[in-house]
Amino acid sequence: MHRDPMHRWKIAGLIALGVIVLSVPLHVIKENRFRAARFAEDRSVAAFVGREACIDCHEEADQAWLGSDHDRAMALATDSTVLGDFADAVFEYNDIRARFYTRDDKYYVHTRGPDGELEDFEIAYTIGFEPVQQYLVPFPGGRFQALPIAWDTERGRWYYLFPGEGLSPEDWRHWTRGGQTWNGMCAGCHSTNVVKGYDPETQTYSTTWSEIDVSCETCHGPGSRHVAWAEVPTMARVASDNYELVTNTSDMNARQEVDLCTPCHSRRMALGDYDHRHTEVLATLVPSLLTDELYFADGQILGEVYDYSSYQQSKMYREGVRCGDCHNVHSLELTEEGNDLCLGCHRASTYDDYDHHFHQRTYRGEPSDGALCVKCHMPERPYMLIDYRADHSIGVPRPDLTLAIGVPNACSASGCHDDQSARWSAEHFQRWYGESPTPHYGTVLAAARQGAPEAEAELIAAAGDTLYPPIVRSTALALLRSYPGEASTAAYKDALADKDALVRYAAADNVTGLNAEERVELLAPLLFDPAKAVRLAAATRLAAIPAGLLQDYQREGLDEALREFQQAMEYSLDFPFAGFNLGNLYMSVRDTARAEPYYRATIDVDDSFYPAKLNLAGLLNSRGQNEEAETLLREILREFPEVYEAAYPLAMVLAETGQYEEAAVYLRQASAAMPEESRILYNLGLVEQAAGRTAEAEDALLRALLAEPENMDYLYALADHYVTRGDLVTALEIADQMIASDPESEVGLQVKIFVEAALQQSSR
Repeated sequence: MHRDPMHRWKIAGLIALGVIVLSVPLHVIKENRFRAARFAEDRSVAAFVGREACIDCHEEADQAWLGSDHDRAMALATDSTVLGDFADAVFEYNDIRARFYTRDDKYYVHTRGPDGELEDFEIAYTIGFEPVQQYLVPFPGGRFQALPIAWDTERGRWYYLFPGEGLSPEDWRHWTRGGQTWNGMCAGCHSTNVVKGYDPETQTYSTTWSEIDVSCETCHGPGSRHVAWAEVPTMARVASDNYELVTNTSDMNARQEVDLCTPCHSRRMALGDYDHRHTEVLATLVPSLLTDELYFADGQILGEVYDYSSYQQSKMYREGVRCGDCHNVHSLELTEEGNDLCLGCHRASTYDDYDHHFHQRTYRGEPSDGALCVKCHMPERPYMLIDYRADHSIGVPRPDLTLAIGVPNACSASGCHDDQSARWSAEHFQRWYGESPTPHYGTVLAAARQGAPEAEAELIAAAGDTLYPPIVRSTALALLRSYPGEASTAAYKDALADKDALVRYAAADNVTGLNAEERVELLAPLLFDPAKAVRLAAATRLAAIPAGLLQDYQREGLDEALREFQQAMEYSLDFPFAGFNLGNLYMSVRDTARAEPYYRATIDVDDSFYPAKLNLAGLLNSRGQNEEAETLLREILREFPEVYEAAYPLAMVLAETGQYEEAAVYLRQASAAMPEESRILYNLGLVEQAAGRTAEAEDALLRALLAEPENMDYLYALADHYVTRGDLVTALEIADQMIASDPESEVGLQVKIFVEAALQQSSR
């Protein structure tokens, strides 16, 4: 259940995806929609029937599943499922106090509730089994909240999941708030056939499920048609290409099997309740890219990411190795133990040999982990403090990258050689393998994360290199957004036509430098992309396009995709990103009346989600509602002093209301944080001048002009400044500079005429 508490920030902007399909005739589009509708209609009669209906024919699979992590993903709190100590056990951590006890065969916890006061709460469900078990408490509005105190099954102790963090009841991450609400955070992956049922108007849930744990139909889809087919005598059964199952699992290829696991085993943004009829991953979700809060620069796991984007980076994935090759798909246990798991594909004489791994099988008479494949290629990292999970990127240890870009390496991260330096490990690698390290995309991503100018060309190369995994190419495209220009725009244009949906998505979501006509040419075809996420991305980028630039069928496609986008975001309005995205959408078409309530709804869900406050403040300022805009911006800076993006607009609001002294303070802060933004210096100069600080005004305006010597606004402001000071000679020089910068503009000439007249007047 527990996730990285910062997950809510991951997709704070308009989403987008896309596939280039050149010009698609209207009759073809309508025919495809008709077929899709017929498919949906045919499959809609299938219903969930439950595991019991499967056992008679699939007893072996059922026996393997019993007791598995899927079987125990969630359960009613009973004597047979609760592992924690509820015999009046007391847990204390700083100001957190909890007493776990039973009463009338029910389980309770006495701890601090939503108002910070101690209360009694009944435990309704368990989440997980080992090594961690969490507990759910029912709350008003159909919510179930996960306690922040969990049971360590290996050590037999209670422990706190967020050590070092004092979470107030107002914090979104507090156990009684949205960051720990089972309905939105956990349900979809811990139970079968989950319908979230969130009502944004009342902020309540009517969540339903057909089975409380992860059962047969979670993977195989609703089974009523299959059961009806199986109940017919063998000779009387109708021909069926998939035994009347919605999801085809019997002869799927490796990519399809991995994709089947993705809805739960990925860090993602869901586009709605999971629908088994879809075979394209991006039809139901948008997987997270290799962002700096989730992954190290070389793609190693950092945050809690659930394997999919890690495994996409691996050579195993490229070579067609599927989840079921290593894990029994029903019991989830490994198919082999130790190195035997890998030796089914890799030759023992080459890889399970000292000359490959250079580690003894025993050390000082005890078995050694050094010769285990997974120790070097799948180092583990703890989540929820005690749950160690293996990195499924299955990479080669690279201590040289530790030296170059500061990422972990398996030699020390695994705990084997944490007493040695990375240089020690790198020297051993060089001695053993005698070769120069191969280039790695980690160096490219690391440089781009730092904003290094030289990273642009490398990002463009990575984005277009089909030998790189799609998740890496897509990440490069996302980072390329910070390098606007002709070269990056060309890279986006190529990526919009890529065969991989995730690459198309990243291109559509981040493309810069297109005028309106180019956006229509390149993005309008994506409105009919088979991947839903791609259609939504294209729609958000085309929403503000003048209607006259679109053909009728394109306008129809845009309207439909925007409806899909609205529905997808409304599904997730219990998360702050969704309302923020909808607010941004309506701001892009200048519909402030529709944008405002979504920004306010976002803040209501999570008061600390400052991007929504920032955008709402801008909206209010555009209407002249500066008092509330000022309040919002001050709230941001009070809670997040480092968010300099709020200092600049606050300064402008203060300047508009005549509070020049304080406005100058915030402008200086913003300028120090964003020295490349010369416009801040320009506004600082105007504010300093309004406050009567002549020297400071001149300094700021000159620094702005130094950054952009031909900027007419800056030149005009300086000319006005010198006229105000009575320095008409310098003002005349500025006027001449204005004329030289833009000979076709009359502004410079008018300023010169004015200054010359003033000089003549002063000489009389």
